[in-house]
Amino acid sequence: MISLNEIRSRAVTFSHEWEREVSEDAEAKSFWDGFFEVFGVSRRRVASFEHQVKKQDGSQGYIDVFWKGVMLAEHKSRGKDLNKAYDQARSYFPNLTEGELPRYVIVSDFAKIRLYDFENGTEKEIELRELERNIELFDFISGYKSVIYEDQEEASVEVASLMADFHNEIKKTGYYGHDLEVFLIRVLFCLFADDAGIFNKNLFYSYIENRTKSDGSDLGIHLGQIFDVLNTPSEKRQTNLDEQLASFPYINGGIFSEQIKPVSLDTTARLRLLKCCTSDWSKISAAIFGSIFQGVMNEKERRHLGAHYTSEKNILKLIQPLFLDELYIEFDQVKYDIKKLEQFHKKLSTLKFLDPACGCGNFLVIAYRELRQLELQVLIRKDQIGAMMLVDAMDISIVNVNQFYGIEIEEFSSLIAKTAMYLVDHQMNLLLSERFGNVYARIPLREPATIVHGDALTTDWESVVPKDRLSYILGNPPFIGSKLMTELQRKNLTACFDNSDGVGVLDFVTAWYAKASKYIQNTNIKVAFVSTNSITQGEQVGILWSYLNTFDIEIQFAHQTFRWSNDAPGVAAVFCVIIGFSGKNKNEKYLYEYESIKSEPKEIEVSHINAYLIKGDDVFITKKSKPICKVPEMSFGNMPLDGGHLLLTDEEKDEFISQEPKAEKFIRPLISAREFLNNEKRWCLWLVGAEPQELKSMPSVLERIQKVKEFREASIASSTKKFALTPSLFRDRNNPETTIAIPRVSSENRKYIPMGFFKKDSIVSDTCMSLPDGTLYHFGILESEIHMTWVRYTCGRLKSDYRYSKDIVYNNFPWPEKVSNEQKKKVETCAQEVLDARLKFPHSSLADLYDPNTMPEELVKAHTDLDRGVDACYGRKFENKEDRIEFLFELYKRYTK
Repeated sequence: MISLNEIRSRAVTFSHEWEREVSEDAEAKSFWDGFFEVFGVSRRRVASFEHQVKKQDGSQGYIDVFWKGVMLAEHKSRGKDLNKAYDQARSYFPNLTEGELPRYVIVSDFAKIRLYDFENGTEKEIELRELERNIELFDFISGYKSVIYEDQEEASVEVASLMADFHNEIKKTGYYGHDLEVFLIRVLFCLFADDAGIFNKNLFYSYIENRTKSDGSDLGIHLGQIFDVLNTPSEKRQTNLDEQLASFPYINGGIFSEQIKPVSLDTTARLRLLKCCTSDWSKISAAIFGSIFQGVMNEKERRHLGAHYTSEKNILKLIQPLFLDELYIEFDQVKYDIKKLEQFHKKLSTLKFLDPACGCGNFLVIAYRELRQLELQVLIRKDQIGAMMLVDAMDISIVNVNQFYGIEIEEFSSLIAKTAMYLVDHQMNLLLSERFGNVYARIPLREPATIVHGDALTTDWESVVPKDRLSYILGNPPFIGSKLMTELQRKNLTACFDNSDGVGVLDFVTAWYAKASKYIQNTNIKVAFVSTNSITQGEQVGILWSYLNTFDIEIQFAHQTFRWSNDAPGVAAVFCVIIGFSGKNKNEKYLYEYESIKSEPKEIEVSHINAYLIKGDDVFITKKSKPICKVPEMSFGNMPLDGGHLLLTDEEKDEFISQEPKAEKFIRPLISAREFLNNEKRWCLWLVGAEPQELKSMPSVLERIQKVKEFREASIASSTKKFALTPSLFRDRNNPETTIAIPRVSSENRKYIPMGFFKKDSIVSDTCMSLPDGTLYHFGILESEIHMTWVRYTCGRLKSDYRYSKDIVYNNFPWPEKVSNEQKKKVETCAQEVLDARLKFPHSSLADLYDPNTMPEELVKAHTDLDRGVDACYGRKFENKEDRIEFLFELYKRYTK
């Protein structure tokens, strides 16, 4: 197999060679011969042209390219319908034998290549010019699939574990803090340099193995000597150095310049280090570099700092629309003009990037790597058109790590970030060397990335990088909820919002939005952050975006909520959005929609993106104490505030009645969200209206009342203590004749939040909202798809689950106006059918009935009919959820105007 770098190089050349071809008849065979050659495979060895096979209709067909049992390709002239090409390819399948059936189908029109993988059920289309960035799609040709995946995964897990062991072995001796962190960074650099060509192969490993004692007693001394040599130019070194020690090159770059305490090591530490040396560090992906070494940190520290580590895939979701896509478009526009191409190359070297919460530098590393990849394509193009001639390899790359800036509050992370930039720079230099056949290196290290150790919210960003030089701000600021911040974090956040009212409910990440919005005023700087989706839901939206809209900014692109997995060990996936913004302009905006949080995004072009990350005008839903429409007022259910002493399980109820039979008339069903959804029973002592003499005649009841009183008196909250004066009663006593109960938290997997009617003899708890005296019509509207669409976009979330509220969701919901009696009756009829459909399954809970995988056909039909009836009340049909929410926001604006 040829190397991956060679494949990438060939892919670039191939793309340029065929970028203007149009005719299938004239050049399709040459195209496919060249395509296989990109991967170092002779087409003649594996595949044939014009393979004869009967079509599905019995006519004679000829498969353009056929690799039995692996791949089938159909080629068309440029601009032809690739869907028809795919249909033609599938028409051959019925008359192929089992052993001949391919896993892959490829269709192409020169300009585009579309790959179907039937085993994984995937479809991927790329532009021809994107082939170099997507070579992994064709691993079945190159043979690299298992090698790449296993190498990176195994290397990642191995070095994370080994470095953690080495770290822990040293730390337990009492060597810790800043000195230990700097020491680890230096060891890390040596391990990478040993495998990546900075040192002679295995120089570091061989020195440790052959020059240090087996008991490790002199290991610390020898490491100190190595670090000193790496910090000393060759001409300034002692002439009598050990020959192997003198072989280490001069590195400098700040990594080895600081004086740290000597470290004393032992046998175990030496064995741990030698074990680290046996891993191939050159195979570590830059995308997961930071997350690996964050695994060495204390878990509690990491959570406290709000650190999360983004996968390469998700980093690309941010940097591609922020800057990479437009740069590639510009490259395509100038690559045929030598003068413009040269200007474009110089432009790449002037771009400046800031990550003001850079952690271990993942965003900076990937952004730099992608910028260097683009520069490499520029250099290849310049070489092809004779613009480079005999330029020295040392001068051809002008993109450098000194274009990148970061701010990081954790010192160890900032050290890792700076080192990571050196390492990815070397990886890209190796790639450049391979492509042009010359050794290209930046050793000794010069012009480092600027990584400032400090608090991004109190650091003046202008002191890090002047805004008149800055091009882009990017990153994923800490994910810390409003209720989890420290006092200092809350103080800093409030200061970023100029001490505005209401900002106490905002998540910590919003402080970066506020500071960035101020910083980019009167500039062309573009910003993009990964954030938890909470800032685009619930009450945070109105508070945050009303403030941000006082500045000259608008959203330029956005990824709606998606499941954000990451590469850090032991860190759970969260639900995120990506928001890119800059000064207002007339450019088209790009919205990335997701069918579900686990699906791939679909890009759509829109004229404006609002704070809820949908196309449409700005709308800010803020808390309202009363509904905007003429409907019943909603309230919370009843909070016991009793320490559990007024509540009973089903078993406790029976036992309690046997002990205290007089209490039976005061025991009521308690409707809490969990029991309601899961068809479970719970009970409460509802002592409203009980005569004092009755209470005194029931010792067991009095005992429970006394415990409630003690519980309330023991509280530090004065609001709780005052209810100790009425210990026999719930804190709330809302008990209407009838009510509609709505669980306050419900799974986001359900298409509808299950709701239900209850009479006065049932007590709705505070885990539900209560709509007193709600009718079938009210129930029908609330249980409809259009109301659920409103819920999805406006409610807060508990993790990913819906968190229904009255002040944000219900009170702002735009109910239909001018509903005819006939329309209203239709909704009531359909609402009753939903209730009737539930009754047909008495042994199934609402959780079972509304599980999308087990929802009965009768209930699905009843809800579908109800949705149609409710839509009719609004006087229109809706195509999808986006159409519904745009309509609702417009209606809301009209109602509240």
